[in-house]
Amino acid sequence: MGFGRKRKVVPFRTTGELEAMAAAGAIVGAALVAVREAAKPGVSTLELDRVAEAVIRDAGAVPSFLGYHGFSGSICTSVNDRVVHGIPSQADVLAEGDLVSIDCGAILDGWHGDSAWTFGVGGLSPADSDLSDATRLSMEAGIAAMLPGNRLTDVSHAIELGTHAAEKLHSRNYGIVDGYGGHAIGREMHMDPFLPNEGAPGKGPRLVVGSVLAIEPMLTLGTYETEVLDDEWTVVTTDGSRAAHWEHTVAVTEDGPRILTVRPE
Repeated sequence: MGFGRKRKVVPFRTTGELEAMAAAGAIVGAALVAVREAAKPGVSTLELDRVAEAVIRDAGAVPSFLGYHGFSGSICTSVNDRVVHGIPSQADVLAEGDLVSIDCGAILDGWHGDSAWTFGVGGLSPADSDLSDATRLSMEAGIAAMLPGNRLTDVSHAIELGTHAAEKLHSRNYGIVDGYGGHAIGREMHMDPFLPNEGAPGKGPRLVVGSVLAIEPMLTLGTYETEVLDDEWTVVTTDGSRAAHWEHTVAVTEDGPRILTVRPE
């Protein structure tokens, strides 16, 4: 629904459609939890991919990422200086202290869920722990701005303010990754409008009850600049600094923002 007025409002769903999206989202959440539990030193990112795919298929869903523009994995596994779109590989073996960002999507009954989170393998350095926390706080600030009547870039601005608040909290600077961000989502994974992770408020289409966005800040301990590796997928920081990525699929409701990609406790 809402596509006829795409320019004026962020695409919106009925209550029943949001329930269908939440069902897809719950599978994504379960897959992410299973991947985190499996992420130990000596485990390859390809093994993590198999864990996620099994959870998704056992629930009667299909991995969104597998085959997407030729992508070979069911999840994106981005370790340390890899920001997003890391390809799962048998040769990519986790070590103690690695900072791992997992992005996962699932399709159930034609509806998409999309979520990502960052965690450590074993213990994390204080800087890496702060980085992941700052990215989560930025995402939560964006989620809080998912209110009827807000404009698209009100969410962008909230994410940016969340980053600056985390910088003050942690007494560090973070790089807001340039050129990547969130998106509308529904019966396709990536839909317009694109959601920047920074910028001035008050622009773009309006949020209405039922509007859904995937909110996904990416922060680094250094530069905002990235490059794509020769595999044509993996995005890395140009200075080798570590990166974090958090994402939830979120709906606007009359009762406030609703996360559709809830993770099991």
